[in-house]
Amino acid sequence: MNYDEVVKLALERGFYFPSCEVYGDAQAGFWEYGPSGVSLKNKFVELWRRELIRRDAMMEIDGSQIMSGSVFEASGHLASFADPITRCEKCGLTVRADKAIEEISNVTIPESAEPAEFDAAISENDIRCPKCGGQFSGTERFNMMFKVGIGPEQKAAYLRPETCQSIFVDFPRLFKSMRGRLPVGVGQIGKSFRNEIAPRQGLLRLREFYQAEIEVFCNPGKLDDVPNFAEVENTMLNLQVADGYDAAIQTVSCSDAVQAGLLPSRLVAYYLGLLAEFYEKTGIDMSKSRFRKLGQKEKAFYAEVAFDFEVEVSTGWLELVACNYRSGHDLSGHAKQSGEKFEVMDGEQKVLPHVFEISMGIDRSLYTILEHSLTRDAEHDDRTVLSLRPYLAPVHVGVLSLVKKDGLREKTDEIYRTIRRKCDAFLDHSGAIGRRYRRLDEVGAPFAITVDHQTLQDQTVTIRRRDSMEQSRIPISEIDGVIAEHIAYP
Repeated sequence: MNYDEVVKLALERGFYFPSCEVYGDAQAGFWEYGPSGVSLKNKFVELWRRELIRRDAMMEIDGSQIMSGSVFEASGHLASFADPITRCEKCGLTVRADKAIEEISNVTIPESAEPAEFDAAISENDIRCPKCGGQFSGTERFNMMFKVGIGPEQKAAYLRPETCQSIFVDFPRLFKSMRGRLPVGVGQIGKSFRNEIAPRQGLLRLREFYQAEIEVFCNPGKLDDVPNFAEVENTMLNLQVADGYDAAIQTVSCSDAVQAGLLPSRLVAYYLGLLAEFYEKTGIDMSKSRFRKLGQKEKAFYAEVAFDFEVEVSTGWLELVACNYRSGHDLSGHAKQSGEKFEVMDGEQKVLPHVFEISMGIDRSLYTILEHSLTRDAEHDDRTVLSLRPYLAPVHVGVLSLVKKDGLREKTDEIYRTIRRKCDAFLDHSGAIGRRYRRLDEVGAPFAITVDHQTLQDQTVTIRRRDSMEQSRIPISEIDGVIAEHIAYP
């Protein structure tokens, strides 16, 4: 299924939709989750906690979304967090220089390149304004931070462009109060804000978005000392380490990747392995995924080594997770700016920890899950089926009455009341039964329970399975067990 079909489903079935869409002055890049989307997002986050935070005994915090300018001066964002832009000299349209060049001429220039490189490509390829055909002015840098004023004095502060900075500034207190030991991971889920130049394609590029970030603090002299590495040593990774966006992808185990020098350390391999196992459980087609090593000009300004976890969707390869070895950039920067000490004891050794980061885009991940799960069943009247993993489905079971008379409505309501606190159930009395099944298929419900006249005679119901459309009768007393078995997290 393609992007447009996913958006159509999202709008019709309450997954997500534009913010303030009833107003003509609503700005692009802001989207809202409906009931189906919130349910899917919450289950995705719970899987993230199970498979990463709790599995690796990490800490989790919830930091402020507004932070002082000192934080971002220390991190380098005020100086370096900028995208290249160019303006049409005729109509004034502003576009990202790198995207305009790529879309019109298929020439790829890293966004971190110098402005002169963009200007040369625009000139050589005669790239003009897509709106009026005018010429573009010289390329300049646009800082994407959202600035806010605090209090009557309007003291300068910023909406965070990433969730990780509060993890870094909180690290000394966390390490001491929680009796931390290196290596230790700290995670956070929340919203980040970036003043994107031209946000588009729904959840794929937003100005306000959800991140799930993990910062692993480690001793730079012990990057191969990973106690739990055996858990992932045979986990397979699709690695693209050669230069070039279309370079060959090698499928190797975490252990072999380290031995062959494809990954710099066991620590990096371990967390890439955990990430791969997590995404496999989301239902994403892992044969369409890769960990792509970024070139020198592609890396973020703070990264020493960087891999992007990318998945192929209908619009091309989409980055879902940035995996950055940030070395000591962040802690040393905050130590210098604040005057506080960020060194900790690792056994008998005093060290300034280095950081390996797993920065996940939740919105992009949810979009990818939807696209990879959405299918058209040609054998059954082209029914649309959202084949989500049962534990991620917004609705676990639909509870339906065959008709609303003869006591069936009341019995259906009774069954619904008994199960709705144990799983996500949806009660539906309206419309033809086939149409109600189709609606449940489109929202990803793995089960539908139908109450009919036989139910009143023998206390059984018909249970229908989404993917196979198989139907069978089970006693009402077994409903809880059947559903619980299938919606349990792996």
